[in-house]
Amino acid sequence: MLFLKEHRQVALHVACGDITDVSIDGDRLVVNASEGMLAQILKDGRREIENALRWQGLELKLEVNLIESKNLPQQEDINKLKKLVGDKLTIIGG
Repeated sequence: MLFLKEHRQVALHVACGDITDVSIDGDRLVVNASEGMLAQILKDGRREIENALRWQGLELKLEVNLIESKNLPQQEDINKLKKLVGDKLTIIGG
């Protein structure tokens, strides 16, 4: 990520900070993203990311997979609120 920041790849630098599902499979760095915009930024910046990996001494090819989110963003927010306030949460109109 430092390589990207130093080479003024700010959008990629920020996008890489949002990656939470990543693995190495052979010679591939596999990134699973549930957000279309994040996946597209990573795909568009593939060359820069692979350059950053080589700078670290890693010869990996980037593979970005768009995965389907289990919940809509609204449902994820509701689930977080339920964890915070429990059965005190009342949902109207849903």
